[in-house]
Amino acid sequence: MLYKRFLCTQTAVRHRHSNQWPVKQVEKSNFSEALAEIKAYIANSDFVAVSLQKTGGHSAPWQKILPIDTAETAYIKAKHAAMRFQILQFSVCPFSVKASKLIAHPYNFHLFPRDELKIGMPSYSFSCQSSYLTSMAREGFDFNACIYNGISYLSRAQESAAKFQIGHLSPSSSTVGSLSAHSVADSLFSERIKSRVKSWINARKVSNKTEDALISTLRRLVSGSEVYGSRPSLTIDVCSERQVQLALEALKEFIDIVPLQVPVKGGGVQGVRVVLTSSEEDKNLLEKEIQDKEQEQRKVVRGFREVIDLISASQKPVVAHNSLNDFAFIHSKFLAPLPLTMDEFRSTLLSVFPHILDVNHLMKEIGAFEKMSNMPAAISYLDKRSFAPINMEISNRETDKVNIHGHNVLKVCQLFVKLCSKLKISLEVLEGDYNQLSPSLQCHSNTFNPCSTNSRESDADDVRIWTGNTRTVSIENLVFLWGFKSGISARNLKDLLCDSHDVFSEEFDVRMIDRTCAIVVLWTPGFSERFLRIMDSGDILSGKLKNMISEGLKASGYETYRRVCELGLWKPDLGESLDQAMDETEILLEAKSPQEQSVIYWNNDEMINLDDL
Repeated sequence: MLYKRFLCTQTAVRHRHSNQWPVKQVEKSNFSEALAEIKAYIANSDFVAVSLQKTGGHSAPWQKILPIDTAETAYIKAKHAAMRFQILQFSVCPFSVKASKLIAHPYNFHLFPRDELKIGMPSYSFSCQSSYLTSMAREGFDFNACIYNGISYLSRAQESAAKFQIGHLSPSSSTVGSLSAHSVADSLFSERIKSRVKSWINARKVSNKTEDALISTLRRLVSGSEVYGSRPSLTIDVCSERQVQLALEALKEFIDIVPLQVPVKGGGVQGVRVVLTSSEEDKNLLEKEIQDKEQEQRKVVRGFREVIDLISASQKPVVAHNSLNDFAFIHSKFLAPLPLTMDEFRSTLLSVFPHILDVNHLMKEIGAFEKMSNMPAAISYLDKRSFAPINMEISNRETDKVNIHGHNVLKVCQLFVKLCSKLKISLEVLEGDYNQLSPSLQCHSNTFNPCSTNSRESDADDVRIWTGNTRTVSIENLVFLWGFKSGISARNLKDLLCDSHDVFSEEFDVRMIDRTCAIVVLWTPGFSERFLRIMDSGDILSGKLKNMISEGLKASGYETYRRVCELGLWKPDLGESLDQAMDETEILLEAKSPQEQSVIYWNNDEMINLDDL
């Protein structure tokens, strides 16, 4: 009986795996091969979908992006998560749509921030949430392979900071700039270099013709000659950037040499190496060898960021699910540290990825999806109600190894195409010009405000209260309540508030943010301010509300919540964070009180008359 059950289980597993999509898994060992493949696919596709698997997202329920968040508070939360957690899998899928066929090329890159070059970057630590790691473990994620064979990377900012620490030869022909007028010392330095290099070249020609190996070796030792590969070379020591430029300028008159800068680890240049070539063809060959070496070195430095740069260079529209969170991670890990404000983040990001399309925002355009954020459920819903099926053709059919990683990026592609079909959005992209999307697609791009939909862009200070409700409210109509009894529900809290004061005699709603804090929506304009003034003054004579205040109930407006996010008061309970923000506000107000300010007393008798001096 147990054996039969085992066979049934194995059959079910095989059946489940037989329906899995073939996604190419990329680690350090096959990264170069995959990079060449995906470069061609990106160039020949119309869109690029991305999906990230991270070590965490938020440490408490209120710290995730909520409908009550404005664009700024949502960005602060996304920034906090991106700075704390790490990306372990980054799925990329260039795709095109031809008639009713989705042509996809999915790749799943396994990443790990390893200091490959021993230069101290990236050497940052990161946090992990057990729920995220447990989910990955259930999917069969190999953490050992990730740590030992995951692809490392440097961000653009890190690469710029590390360029002088790598310590490899770099070509100097493109670095010669114009110098100001030469001093006597400059002229003497340049002439010494020319004389030394000329003598060295002549000596090399003589030694090649007449001297035996021993004498030639002794001559090289005396003259300081070295070998670069199989070619003779000579190193000229320099003490400053100006001497580097003077040396490069002096070497221009020698047509059969190639100059190379020799950097010092930690920054600067310690010398200029002169490599002697035997002919023009040999010189061209050497320059190509150096360029190839530089390119390989850059690949090692950039690591996975090569893929990010390919997507950016293509200027293709990028499709994601939950774009604000994902691109906060992408900006932080592969571009530069995240800026302070949402506007700066948006500006920097769109200079790299000009068109970002979020399936979450497209889902908001269809009323049935207001409560739905699960991609498989959304795809199933559309399949049942759509008469135009989308067939998917995947390029990696030759992949024999069954895998379950990276499938989310294919779901993003599927959902995006189905939503566009349902919404009658044209997926046409102008031939050769990806800065011009079709008008119906253009109006849905680059939307990061969690409250807005593409057809109805909300005001900056309008938020929603419930995920499944499109009704918006100004943040001025919101009041945060905390300090109530533990375990109370939103319904019970609303019953307690109802008729406790005349501000609650009109329409109002209550929603629990977490177990310690609720948000009250006073729909009548001005009632929230009135309620806060009453709470501050304590002018409540009787009723349930008075009892709740005596038991520790506190209230504040949206500004306190904004301060919690801006100050990074990420306590597990929102009520505790609001308390801390209120305390810090009181301390700040006391520091600015009139009693603490400097006072200047004016006394005519103590004035100094400048005419008397």
